Order: sequence, then structure tokens, then C-alpha cells
Amino acid sequence: MAFVLILFVLIIGLGGFMMLNRRRQVDNVSNRLAQFTERSMSLEELELQLPFSQRVLAPMANSILTKLGRSAKGNEKLRTNLMLAGNPGNLTPALFTGMRIVLLVGLFGLVFLVMSLAGSAPSDILKYAFVSGLLGYLLPAMWLGRQIKKRQTTILKALPDALDLLVISVTAGLGFDAAMQRVAEKWDNELCAEFRRALSDIRLGTPRHEAFRAMTTRVGVDDVSSFIAAVIQADQLGVSMGKMLKIQSDQLRLRRRQRAEEAAQKAPIKMLFPLVFLIFPSMFVVILGPAIPRLLGGGI
Repeated sequence: MAFVLILFVLIIGLGGFMMLNRRRQVDNVSNRLAQFTERSMSLEELELQLPFSQRVLAPMANSILTKLGRSAKGNEKLRTNLMLAGNPGNLTPALFTGMRIVLLVGLFGLVFLVMSLAGSAPSDILKYAFVSGLLGYLLPAMWLGRQIKKRQTTILKALPDALDLLVISVTAGLGFDAAMQRVAEKWDNELCAEFRRALSDIRLGTPRHEAFRAMTTRVGVDDVSSFIAAVIQADQLGVSMGKMLKIQSDQLRLRRRQRAEEAAQKAPIKMLFPLVFLIFPSMFVVILGPAIPRLLGGGI
């Protein structure tokens, strides 16, 4: 009996020793692997991994442009335009104004230098340099206007389809916020991005009507404004959200059909200019060109 007990204790001790030894080997392997795998890096090491242009040149350029445009007036209107354009490149009003000033001075100096080296007249140098500088100052504003128009057109085209999905989701039993979340996850466009931002503001504690009104301010589209106004009114008065969305969907479909008909009616007028100045002259050359030498020869 004592022999069996001693043997049992030896077996348990040997098993425990083997388990400890195995765990130590696993720990050693883990330590060796940790030496060759990625470790958590500090902020300084992460920053040093960036290219020189992003670490030094870009912050320096942003600082200079911001200082140049800080004293510009009308920043509120410019801030609104940047917001309507979707804040491209995270531009601030001061940074945007600084870019305009740099383009003005840069194009003016470049044209002045080139024409001076070419030996042009002083009056021509000043005239063309002034026009180039003015063009450099106006080009960013023109680009910003095109960005605003492009973004609003994209939102206007996406709104009817998004509203149809809202109608289906609400009719199926989802709440309005859950339906908006479903629409935001369905597509990746400017309208869905605004839906996600509005829902994020609501989750952070902003009242629903304020979050929706802020969205209409950021978008600047009349159809979105009327839709949000109807949503806020239905929410405050307790009207059925499904019926309201169905009415809004039908109205948006009708407006889109009317815009398509209007564009179709404008097409002949727009085609008139290329027809008169481009197509008709080429047709006259092809048709009457061979006959002109004969007419001239017959007249002689």
C-alpha cells in the first residue's frame, strides 16, 4: 500500500514537472516571437515613419497659408461655402484665402518674370501679369463653386432612392432613426454621409430637430430642406411617419420627372450653337467646296 502511494505521488510530481517545463518552453517561444513581431510604437516613432513632406513641408505650408489668410474679411460666407462643398481637403477659411493670395502673387510674379526675360514692352508685362494674378485669385473661388454644385447635384439625385428605402424600412416596422441608419449603410455618397453625421449628433445628445436642421444648412438643397421640415413637423405633431414619407417620396419623384422634362426642353436651344458654328460650316465646306472653283472658273 505504501509503495502504491509513493508511486502515485511520483507520477503526479513527474506530470507537474512536465507541465511546468512545457509552459516554460511555450513562454520562451513566445518571448522569442515577440522579439521579431511588431511592438507598440511611441508617437514619436509613428511620426518619424511619415514622409518628410507630411512631417515638415505640409505643416509649414499650412501655417504660412493660414497666416496669410487670417486677416481676410468675409470668412463667415466662405465658411458656409466650404461647408456646402463638403469641406474638401479639410480647408479652413483662412487656409483657402491664403491659397488664393499665394496663387495671385505667384502667377503675377511668374508672368512678370517670363515676359521681362522675353523683352516684352512694360505695358504688356503689367497688363498680362495683372490678368494672370487676377485669374489666380479667382480660380479657387470658381473651383469651390463647382464643388458646391457637384455635391448638391449628387445629393439631389440620391434623395429619391434614399427616400424610397426609408419608406420601405419604416413600413416594415423600423423606427425612423433605424431606417436612416439602414439607408446610410446601404450607399456611400454625400447624402448618406450627412445621414450618418446627423445620427451621430443625435447619439451625442443633440435634439433631433436641431441635428436635422444643421444637416439642411450643410447641404443647401431645397428638396432636402422640405423633406426635413416635413419630418420635424410629423415628429412634433405625432403624424404617421410612414404616410408622410410616402407623400414626400411621390413629390420627389414628380419633381425629378419635371426636372428631366425641363432639361429635355432646353436641349434643342443648347444644340443650336454647336450646329450653327461647328456643324453647318463643315457641311457647307463639304457640299459647296467642290463647286466654288468651278463657279470662279466659269466667271473668269
